[in-house]
Amino acid sequence: MSPHRNRYSRWDGTQQINPITPDEILRALADDLLNEGDLNLAMQRLFRFGFDGENGERFPGLREMIERLRQQRQKQLQRYDMGSVLGEIEEKLREILAAERSTIDDRVTSSRERLAENQADRERGEEPADSLDEGLQQMLEQIAGRKRAQLDALPDDPAGRIRGLQDYEFMNQEAGEAFRELLEQLRQQVLEQSFQGMQQSLSSMSPEDLAEMAQMMREMNEMLERHQRGEEPGFNEFMHRWGHYFDGDINSIEDLIEHMRQRMGAMQQMLNSMSEEQRAQLLDSMRAAMENPALQEQMERLGQNLGQMMGGRDWREGFEFSGEESLDFAEAMRIMDQLNEIDELERQMRDVRNWNDLADIDEEKLRQLLGEEEAEQLNQLTQLAQTLEDAGLIKKNRRGYELTPQGVRKIGEKALEDIFLHLKKDRIGQHELAQVGGAGERIDQTKTYEFGDPFLLDLPKTVMNAVQRQGAGAPVNLAPSDFEVYRTEVVTRSSTVIMVDLSRSMFYNGCFNAARKVTLALESLIRSKYPRDDLSIIGFSYTARELKPTDLPTLSWNEYEYGTNLQHGLQIARQILARQRGSNKQIILITDGEPTAHIEGGQVHFHYPPMPSTILATQKEVLRCTREGITINTFMLEQTPYLVQFVNELSRINGGRVFIATPDRLGEYILVDYVAHKQSWIG
Repeated sequence: MSPHRNRYSRWDGTQQINPITPDEILRALADDLLNEGDLNLAMQRLFRFGFDGENGERFPGLREMIERLRQQRQKQLQRYDMGSVLGEIEEKLREILAAERSTIDDRVTSSRERLAENQADRERGEEPADSLDEGLQQMLEQIAGRKRAQLDALPDDPAGRIRGLQDYEFMNQEAGEAFRELLEQLRQQVLEQSFQGMQQSLSSMSPEDLAEMAQMMREMNEMLERHQRGEEPGFNEFMHRWGHYFDGDINSIEDLIEHMRQRMGAMQQMLNSMSEEQRAQLLDSMRAAMENPALQEQMERLGQNLGQMMGGRDWREGFEFSGEESLDFAEAMRIMDQLNEIDELERQMRDVRNWNDLADIDEEKLRQLLGEEEAEQLNQLTQLAQTLEDAGLIKKNRRGYELTPQGVRKIGEKALEDIFLHLKKDRIGQHELAQVGGAGERIDQTKTYEFGDPFLLDLPKTVMNAVQRQGAGAPVNLAPSDFEVYRTEVVTRSSTVIMVDLSRSMFYNGCFNAARKVTLALESLIRSKYPRDDLSIIGFSYTARELKPTDLPTLSWNEYEYGTNLQHGLQIARQILARQRGSNKQIILITDGEPTAHIEGGQVHFHYPPMPSTILATQKEVLRCTREGITINTFMLEQTPYLVQFVNELSRINGGRVFIATPDRLGEYILVDYVAHKQSWIG
């Protein structure tokens, strides 16, 4: 049997990243939602930190995308040597000088050889091949000597060599052309970096064109200086006269400043990425190549003006390059632009505070920098809220989003699964039923009919029993012993009220999240497995109130109050259970403290430590519940002496059971105990 093989192909934009399902998103939100009680905060954390899908697939959040951007930046920094930009200029100058020196030497040597040949021709009485004589040879050697002296006098730094060679007449025409190309290239790169997008080609600029550009920059500097002084800058007039130097999307002086800041800032950043000596030499080289002093002066003036607008500091700090790969000027500027795009994209991601901010992330730039797959993942991330809303799990409100009832059930299912995951390892709290319920659902098993059985006849088996008894033939005569009926599953119908302590101590002790999770899980269990059962939820603190399941996930700490008014909670629970028809009525009480409040004469009386009147009023309500057949099972999340004493008395009056639980094991006790109540009886 051949092994399984995976087939891989290059991303071409047509492949589909596995879509995120609404269930996956909500389940990933569940823990944060239950811990904090804030759906919008949980959603923000989700798109920041990402999550793992049900099949182990990773859906990255913004933090992971930011980390990928940082890795991309670090890869570039470790690859290139920014100082090599100056090295490229130095190498070209060395090649030009070497070619010129070689030509000078070749000319002198060749001339000497021809002079010797002419002398030999004369000695043989022949006419020389050319007119070269001693005088011309001496003149040539004098010229060669002066040129060698000029070349020897050139400074070692590139800027000095550029200035010295600008007035030098080359013997080697190719070397002269190479030097002129170097000057043009440096000038063009500097100007294009500042005025990218201009209509006229910089490579074909004449001295008159450069003078015109110097005039444009002088007027731009005057306009910027008027703007800084708060005067009318005259932007429209400037653009009418000089707009062909700029991109077409500059519509205000602020756009122009930002455009120039971006263009010249990238060059400044490249310079800042070099050593001080390299930076000074490259700047001098660019100034030397400019040839037009007025243009050079205006560019420096522009740099000062933009620097003042940015607070008098360099626009951007340099990068620390540590690689060895060489770059020329154009490649270095391309790398600078890419690194700045990475920085800008990272800033956009760090500034995301809510779903609306995701729209500010440049998806196209992300696609260029990280690839199609990351862009698709960002798109899915952007659609998380919409996906949940379309599935009917959340809906918008004035503060953002809230869960729908369907969303609450999904959260409950997740809580239920988390709890039952532990129950497989440790089953606790089983007990027998106090009462047997009425006839339940038919099951697939059958039995011979007995007097008193529900007459749920299995007709095929009944006829077959008669045939087997009397043999083939018609008619088929039925006898009482032939009748076969379906067995029935007898289940109890329960009415349950969960009373959850909402006092501040539950929050401070870290107990409420466990109680909330268990309540949602039990609500989900009843809806899915025991739909005939009734479940109500009461929250009690200073007073008590009935809660809807949709209230639970978003209860936050500022809704907790002082006080533990158990009496009021039991009173409301008793009234709710009186309206319900379950044969087993119970209250599940979850608390971490003894009663500290009760209602008397329509007024709440609160005192800590508890007053005897509060304890007595609560015990009276426990007695009323007991008389009405309501069992109170108590789950203590603390073991203070006062709470233990009170709960023991409650159990003595009511007969319900008492559990001492920790928040992390609370669900196991309650759910197993509830399921135990639902044991089946086969009738």
